[in-house]
Amino acid sequence: MKQDMIVILDLGSTENTTIARQIRELGVYSEIHPHDITMDELNALQNVKGIILNGGENRIVDGKAVDVNPVLYECGYPMLAIDHPTAKCDRKMETLPDQLTLREFIFDVCRAQANWNMKNFVEDQVELIRRQVGDRKVLLALSGGVDSSVVAAMLIKAIGRQLVCVHVNHGLMRKNESESVIEVFERQLHANLIYVDATERFLGKLEGVSDPEQKRKIIGGEFIRVFEEEARKLEGIDFLGQGTIYPDIIESGTKTAKMVKSHHNVGGLPEDLKFELVEPLKQLFKDEVRACGVELGLPEDMVYRQPFPGPGLGVRCLGAITRDRLEAVRESDAILREEFARAGLDKKVWQYFTVVPDFKSVGMKNHARVFEYMVIIRAVNTVDAMTASVEKVDWDVLERITKRILTEVENVNRVCYDMSPKPPATIEFE
Repeated sequence: MKQDMIVILDLGSTENTTIARQIRELGVYSEIHPHDITMDELNALQNVKGIILNGGENRIVDGKAVDVNPVLYECGYPMLAIDHPTAKCDRKMETLPDQLTLREFIFDVCRAQANWNMKNFVEDQVELIRRQVGDRKVLLALSGGVDSSVVAAMLIKAIGRQLVCVHVNHGLMRKNESESVIEVFERQLHANLIYVDATERFLGKLEGVSDPEQKRKIIGGEFIRVFEEEARKLEGIDFLGQGTIYPDIIESGTKTAKMVKSHHNVGGLPEDLKFELVEPLKQLFKDEVRACGVELGLPEDMVYRQPFPGPGLGVRCLGAITRDRLEAVRESDAILREEFARAGLDKKVWQYFTVVPDFKSVGMKNHARVFEYMVIIRAVNTVDAMTASVEKVDWDVLERITKRILTEVENVNRVCYDMSPKPPATIEFE
């Protein structure tokens, strides 16, 4: 079932995603497109019911106010103009519309139907994937993260064992994460899964490296090399599955807004690995990706997985990575996650994790002096990750976590709680 669509044309607003999400919350699909979209490009979109011209503070580009293609004003679609004085539209507004005004425009003026939901989205994407891929094969780097897991589940539903998943364990995963990927995708979903245990390879390359950026480059570069090696062993692969989501595309910049961060379509793979991309989540926001995962039947702990940096525990084992500290990070992190779930904090707190610094402190164990590591707990809340506040965890919960870490984790004699907001601190330590 094809969903009705409202098209938002970006004429310099910083609130495009706000309106897009408001429309989707009303049950109608929405997409953001550049102001200079052509009639051919507009006509290529399916089930368009109306257009919103969204002006704003970035409307002036190179000294001129941006406008849409003049022919669009005669295209016959109902139009709502926001902060765009030159428009010839059905309705004009100076500021963002409230929900009632938006509802009237979408349903009364555009006659759109509220048929945007995850069941319909999954059905549509499955049909599109089958049409794009045919009887050929798709390769996917399956990290176990939310985006790649949902893409994998979607592709399995659409093309089954024509999907080849490669899961690289770089030795920097959280406790039991690789085992969870194998259990869910190989044993439950019967995926065509290649598992590569590259722990020794990665830890060997990282030995003695203390600079955070250098660690990130080694981990990222080595991952690409391992994935490339596995890809070259396979035959008949024409497509690369990607977990690209809508914020990735938006943050790559528009014609009226600066880039927030680059969007790496193929993850830095060599140019001679020629693949056509399959990106079934590229129009979803993060919360919608999670809802899609639920619709596809993925386990809740995988769908609501904590945000996790690409280099994994490599940037939470501070300084040069050692195996004893890496194990202390992994075990203490598992305890923290267990206890936060037990206290009902796993859904309340945006991100929480442990780090282990590369220095020791004196302590006492079994009536003897010991010189061991400390574990630092970090728990923060944020909306956009630009600023973050520290979660005020109940004292009893902290005491329970501390007792378990000191009892169950080797080489640790001290537990600290990080009270630093962002700014001046960042969310991660490295």
